[in-house]
Amino acid sequence: MGLKIRLARAGAKKRPYYHIVVADSRSPRDGRFIEQLGSYNPMLPAEHADRVRLKDERIKHWLSQGALATDRVAKFLGKAGVAPMPVFPEQPKQSLPKKKAQERAAANAG
Repeated sequence: MGLKIRLARAGAKKRPYYHIVVADSRSPRDGRFIEQLGSYNPMLPAEHADRVRLKDERIKHWLSQGALATDRVAKFLGKAGVAPMPVFPEQPKQSLPKKKAQERAAANAG
């Protein structure tokens, strides 16, 4: 049985609220879970104290039992200092101007 620490969506339409839960990896996203470990409210400002709430001791317990955190939850745990911050590969630069546009911008600036 693979355990995951992941987000389970709650809240109304266009008013998201997430519970941070430990669940079997085969169970549905909003379905059965083993234990609730915290919450995430994306509607609050980024610096608000209640945006992400975690139960540190229980999270450490489940990580020691072999549970794996999803990318988003791993970022929360890294920022809170509960687990090491995950390393994400560099994102593609598709939105940057192409080569000729960069050359024109450099010529106009210089």
